[in-house]
Amino acid sequence: MNVYSVIKKPHVTEKASLGSDATNTVTIVVDRDANKIEIKQAVETLFKVKVDSVRTVNVAGKVKRFGRNFGKHSNWKKAFVTLSEGQSLDFFEV
Repeated sequence: MNVYSVIKKPHVTEKASLGSDATNTVTIVVDRDANKIEIKQAVETLFKVKVDSVRTVNVAGKVKRFGRNFGKHSNWKKAFVTLSEGQSLDFFEV
């Protein structure tokens, strides 16, 4: 898989930002077919940082109601990327 198609966008929430401060972890929305090795290679290549570990979660899309009709948001994958000591990654500065 191409390194540019692995990472979709940063997952910026209050909980994710607290985790990034305490444990040097960033949360990223990634392609559903990407595995941990591809995610690690993509982050190291694109952002020039050293990655210690990658944890992934498959998130089920929520069922939403649109008037009388029901729809479903797509399923997606979230990756928690732990950076090495002394490394940092800020998506708003890149």
